[in-house]
Amino acid sequence: MVDFIEAHRDAHGIEPICRVLPIAPSTYYDHLAKRANPARLSDRARRDAALRPEIERVWEENYKVYGVRKVWRQLFREGFVVARCTVARLMRDMDIQGARHCPRTNGGQYLAPRQTASDNDP
Repeated sequence: MVDFIEAHRDAHGIEPICRVLPIAPSTYYDHLAKRANPARLSDRARRDAALRPEIERVWEENYKVYGVRKVWRQLFREGFVVARCTVARLMRDMDIQGARHCPRTNGGQYLAPRQTASDNDP
């Protein structure tokens, strides 16, 4: 939303755009200040910014198959004290996940969908 306001502020102004959008002008200015000075970010946001590259590194070093639990355990082994739910939240935000098991197959062939009684009716 902040990017949209920045793109259109020359044509319309900040306050008129904020009146139409569900954002207060003070919120817009706060976001700009946090972009300019990362020290104004919350502790959680700063911690998340530090953990994101580590999570991605562990995930990529392990062939992108580690899920939340294994990434969390590996970070713990490396000395990062972080909650599992935090790793889960950040992995979800980063749109990464562990490998999934393949569906059961029958001799290399996928199982055919089940037939119902209505499939046999003429």
